[in-house]
Amino acid sequence: MDIGHHADPSTRCVRMEGLSSEALQQVAEYFQVLSEPTRLQILNILRHGERNVGELAQLCSCTSANVSRHLAQLTRHGLVAREGRGTSVYYRIADQSVYDLCDLVCGNIARQHDRAASDRRLFSRAGGGRDRRGRSARG
Repeated sequence: MDIGHHADPSTRCVRMEGLSSEALQQVAEYFQVLSEPTRLQILNILRHGERNVGELAQLCSCTSANVSRHLAQLTRHGLVAREGRGTSVYYRIADQSVYDLCDLVCGNIARQHDRAASDRRLFSRAGGGRDRRGRSARG
């Protein structure tokens, strides 16, 4: 079996390399949906279980109308599924792999932040506490 190909076609790994322009457009749209902080916050909340619009709005400190617009985007791109129960609609994660992707990106950003902080410490020590004109900061 080739790496990236599984018996179940719904879980096979397709690589970006060699995708058509149309497929790349769909990938870009998927990332665009994930580019909005409120939508990421909604996904984080739904990680712990289904919620209705009112609950999500309260937890996100947003209006129900705003949360509904974000949920429509997430639903349209297959990240969230909705289920009506009586007069309420409940939302849940439809594609758990979004968490793998988001956790991968968050880990990468944390590593970049740690490297930048380490570089700042190195440069501040190397400068010996001197100001912009090269004079000692102590006087």
